Formats: sequence, structure tokens, C-alpha cells
Amino acid sequence: MATCVLVPGAWLGGWVWEDTARALRERGHTALPLTLTGLAERADQGGPETDLDTHIADVTGFVERNDLRDVTLVAHSYAAAPVTGAAGRLGDRLERVIYVDSAPFAVGMRMLDLMPPQAADQLHHEVLASGDGWRLPMPAFEVLSRSGSLDGLGDGPRDALRARATPQPFGTYTQRLAGPAEPGPGVDRVLVACRDFMGLVDAGEPMLAFLNQPPWRRFDLPTGHWPMLSAPDELAGILDAALS
Repeated sequence: MATCVLVPGAWLGGWVWEDTARALRERGHTALPLTLTGLAERADQGGPETDLDTHIADVTGFVERNDLRDVTLVAHSYAAAPVTGAAGRLGDRLERVIYVDSAPFAVGMRMLDLMPPQAADQLHHEVLASGDGWRLPMPAFEVLSRSGSLDGLGDGPRDALRARATPQPFGTYTQRLAGPAEPGPGVDRVLVACRDFMGLVDAGEPMLAFLNQPPWRRFDLPTGHWPMLSAPDELAGILDAALS
């Protein structure tokens, strides 16, 4: 059975994986949700200096401190950035990387590169206006829906997201990924594509074309951008299939 480190996306902590982690454990796997610095129960550990390197160190440090071997890193959304960095640093400890509605970053890339300049400027404004110059509050759902499908999120999951989300340290969005960022040649590479990514990959987006080619394996899950909340059991089933 596999050992999985589950890394959440922006504004979220390990709590968001609870139901999927439980379902993975029922299937015999070791599922270890990880909360990154400055978020959820670790919110008071963040500061203006918290950046992408901090979160890469969180992932690599967690694996090394716990002496995990043959580990699978599971990245949702923003977590693709620190997981890509960690995958390039973990060497033979790493067996597999799974990107959930996300894709690996290239060296020199940053989160702000994924949005139009006007949207990036708006985030800078929000951080200055209401985030003490270093924290990015979670946007309203109507704003989130422009970049991530809310399909499957009923009132309960939306309430949980709103109540438990914490501002994202903005340095994790502005810092560019430094190398190494490429896992070893024997590392298994998996994409779990929800509706957002299914559309992008199927449309032939040039930057994502590699995800449809070996050594990548692709699994589709027709739900919104937060499958661990909208379809946690189904996500666990797909992860279980990818782990076998």
C-alpha cells in the first residue's frame, strides 16, 4: 500500500483532505494531510517572509523528518508549485507525484504567471488594502468561480471553505520557482483532471500537451475544482487506482 502526503491548495489546510484521507486509509493506504506554513492551524507561523521556498521546505522537511520512503506527493491547485519544487529535491524517497486539477511548474514560473496582468495587479491591491501587505484573503465565491469550477460544492462545503480558509502568504504567489524541479526518471507521474483541467487539456493547450503523453497517466473526475470537498470518495477511488 502507498504512503501519500496530501498537500492542499491556496487558503486551505490539511483539514480539507479529511474525508479523502479517511477513504484512502479504508483502502489500506497511509494518508498524511499536510498544512503549509501560514495557513489553517499554522497561520500564526507565517509572516511577510513566508514564500514559495518556505512551502517547498515544508514538504521536503515533512518527508525527511518522518523518514518516509516510496512516498507519493498529491498536489491540489496552488500546491503544484511547492510539490514541483519538493519533487526535484527528494531524490529516491519519491515514488510518485499526483497533480489534482493542476500541473507541474517550470523553473522560473510563479503563481501570478497563471493569470492576466490585470488580475495579478488586483491581487496586489487586495494584499495592500486588506492583507497587511503580505496576506491574500480568500476571494468571494463569485470571483473564485472565474478561475475554478464550483460544481458539486453545496452549502455545507462552501460554508466550510469560507469559515476555515485563511489568508494566503502572498510571497508564495510572487516568488518564482527555482530549480531543481524535475523528479527522477523513474518517478510515476499522474494527472487527476477535474472539469477545469479536462477542458484545458482536451482543447490542446500547448503548455499542457505533455500531460497527455508518456510517462504521464491521466484520470478524469467530472466535478469542480475542489474534489476533496465535492467528491471526496470518488477522488479517493481515483487516487487508489493511480496508486496501484
